Amino acid sequence: MRLGETLGLSDSQERRIVRALQLVLLALVGYGAATGRYSIAVTAGLALAITLLPAALRREYGYSMDAGLTLWITGAVVLHTVGALGLYEWYQWYDEITHTVSASVIAGLGYASFRAVELHTDEIDVPPKFRSVFIVVFVLAVGVFWEVLEFAFGGLVTVYGIDDIVTDFVFNAVGAVIVAVWGTGSVGELVGFFRGRLRSDSNG
Repeated sequence: MRLGETLGLSDSQERRIVRALQLVLLALVGYGAATGRYSIAVTAGLALAITLLPAALRREYGYSMDAGLTLWITGAVVLHTVGALGLYEWYQWYDEITHTVSASVIAGLGYASFRAVELHTDEIDVPPKFRSVFIVVFVLAVGVFWEVLEFAFGGLVTVYGIDDIVTDFVFNAVGAVIVAVWGTGSVGELVGFFRGRLRSDSNG
């Protein structure tokens, strides 16, 4: 099931929400630059660049990403960027929601990539139940990599301690399970795009 169907939104409504969220990010870039909070400006700028990737894919490869998937990705990066204003420190639940949403995006992208490779080659044939396991393991592995980066760049990224890391992993797993159980259909078109790129590269 697609995100729009779950939320009861049409494609045009989803696109309008994405545009509004992009304006929020642009405003945060300006706010960070004007107030000297350059970390916020950089974070918001990178987030804005991520939200423009669907447009780049459409221009370069003719692939029109599902509006719901675009909203899903945009919502995740906006939540993270807004959290940098202080919401992570003020509200524990905000950090939990952000990790769940971000993990679900990573899970969706990881599943789409894995499924495209599976469909592309006859040498890989994974039972559906193991695909779900892969999603969870993949997200947790990315989470470990992220935590290592946070410690490596401790001067630039705030590290809140072991309890926070454990909580992050719990809600990363929640996001992964949500996708494994209900969300794989949301990235069906993305699977097709990845598979097409693999076929094009192998033929080229």
